[in-house]
Amino acid sequence: MKRVLAWWVTLAVFALLAWRIPIQPLIAALRAADYRLFLAVMVANTGFYFAWDTLVLSVAIRWFHGAVPYHELLPVRASSYVVGFFNSNLGRGALAAYLSRRLHAPLLELGSTVIFLVLTEYTQLVLWGLLGIFGFRAEVTVSLVAVALGVAALWAAFFLYTKVKLTPTRALRWLLAPREWALLRTFRMMTVGRFAGVIALRLPMFAVSLAAHYYAARAFGIAIPLRQLVAFLPVIFMLAALPVTVAHLGTTQAAWIFFFGAFAPAPRLLAFSLAAHLVFSATRAALGLMWLPAAWVEWTDAPAPTWLRRTRGTPSRRETPDPQAA
Repeated sequence: MKRVLAWWVTLAVFALLAWRIPIQPLIAALRAADYRLFLAVMVANTGFYFAWDTLVLSVAIRWFHGAVPYHELLPVRASSYVVGFFNSNLGRGALAAYLSRRLHAPLLELGSTVIFLVLTEYTQLVLWGLLGIFGFRAEVTVSLVAVALGVAALWAAFFLYTKVKLTPTRALRWLLAPREWALLRTFRMMTVGRFAGVIALRLPMFAVSLAAHYYAARAFGIAIPLRQLVAFLPVIFMLAALPVTVAHLGTTQAAWIFFFGAFAPAPRLLAFSLAAHLVFSATRAALGLMWLPAAWVEWTDAPAPTWLRRTRGTPSRRETPDPQAA
C-alpha cells in the first residue's frame, strides 16, 4: 500500500504541475539551457558530495565503533547510493548491514549510527535555513522559525532522555527502558562536542551544493538572490528527503516553483529542478556502479578482480600465501 501510495502521490503532483504549466515552454526551457555549464557544476558537486559524505561516515564510525580506513568505506558508501536510488531507507539499511559485518558488531548498533547521521543532516539544513532567515534577512513565514526552534527543543529533550541517570520506578520503567536499546547506543555515547563536530563537518557539503545550484540555475537563465537560496534550499532538500513520492520526484519540483516563483517563470524552474534532481541522482548511481565490483568483494569474500588488486596493492580475501614461499 505504501508503494502504491507513493506512485499515486507522484502522479498527482506531476498532474497538477502539468495542468498549471504548459508543455511547450517547458521544452523550450530545456532546449535553451547551457548544459556545458550545468553539467560541469552539477557533476563536480556530486563528486565532492560523495567524497565528503564518506569522510563524515568514517569519522562517525571511528568515534562510536572503531576505525575503518577511508578507502574501504568508499565502495560501500557509493554502492548504497545505487540501492538508495530506488529506496533511500533500504540504502541506509544496506550500509548499516555492511558495517555490522565489517566491524563484527550488532546490526542495530550500526543502525543507530546511520540514523544519527541522517538526523544530523537534517539539523545542519535547519541551521543553514536559520542563517538565511536571520543572517541575510530573507522574508519568510514565522512557521519556518518555529520549525527550527522545535528541532532544537527535540534534540535537547532527546539528549537529556538518553543521558539522564535515574533509577526508574515501576511506573516509569516502560518510559525509560528504550534508553538501553541497541538502536539508541550511538545517542547514549553522543556528547555535545561530538554532536557539534558532526554538524560542523557536514556544513561544507551544503555550502558546495548551494554554490552549485546558484551557478547551475544561471545555466537555465534563472538568477536567484543568494539570501533567498540560503533560506529556502535547505527546506527543499528536507522536503525531497520525505519518503512520500517515487525517487523523491514531484515534491522537489513543486517546492522550487513555490519558493522561487518570483524570480523565474514556472516552466523554467520546473525544467531546472527536474534536470538538477535527475543529474544528481544519476551521477550518484553511476558512482555506485563504478564502485560495485569493489563492494561485491567486501560483501561476498569473492576473489578481487586483477585491476582492483593492483589498485589496493593487497591480495584478495580468498587468496592465501604459498606455505613454501612463507
